[in-house]
Amino acid sequence: MAARAVTALFDRYEAAAAAIERLEAAGIPHADISIVGNRSEDAPEGSAPGTTAPAGQAEASAAGSTGAGATVGTVLGGGAGLLAGLGLLAIPGLGPVVAAGWLVSAVTGAGVGAAAGGLIGGLTGTGLSEGEARTYAEGVRRGGTLVTVRVDADRADRVLEILDAAGSIDLDERAENWRAQGWTGGTAGPAVASEGAAGRSEAGRPAVTIWPTGTPEG
Repeated sequence: MAARAVTALFDRYEAAAAAIERLEAAGIPHADISIVGNRSEDAPEGSAPGTTAPAGQAEASAAGSTGAGATVGTVLGGGAGLLAGLGLLAIPGLGPVVAAGWLVSAVTGAGVGAAAGGLIGGLTGTGLSEGEARTYAEGVRRGGTLVTVRVDADRADRVLEILDAAGSIDLDERAENWRAQGWTGGTAGPAVASEGAAGRSEAGRPAVTIWPTGTPEG
């Protein structure tokens, strides 16, 4: 049975963290969940507000926020599960973020560096179109938190329900607001499925793509 990659964006880190806890409680292994969140005080205002930068983030930025992708450093989380391994990561175009999970390997691994767009390259590797990946990356740049889940097709609907209930944003609507403010980036939504994609759920819900053959398993 083909696996799916389910991707959603949250305005608030706390909502994303709550979604991850619900996913793990529903039996999704933390090895199949990833989180990338921009909690920087420098995140742009208005669209997806960031929260207070965690201790040590300034040092991560000084170490080189424009590099090809530093490895995850200081553990920030507590308890068990994915969030226990949360650490600092420098992603091209975004600077220092907090991150954990399998997508980190895709972003920082061989062949996915600055030339591939960092997070954009990692997301296109999950089956998203470049336009969709750019829109999700813009959401992170503006202070949002991205959650991406690898799941078998028969559990994808349950994952969608959990992400929706936790407050994932309507990315199509948000992107239109950004364009009204002058953003000229990619598009997201169900209008056209990219090659190799399983299609999209209705507008505003998280994107669902077929897990591409040969994608790193982390």
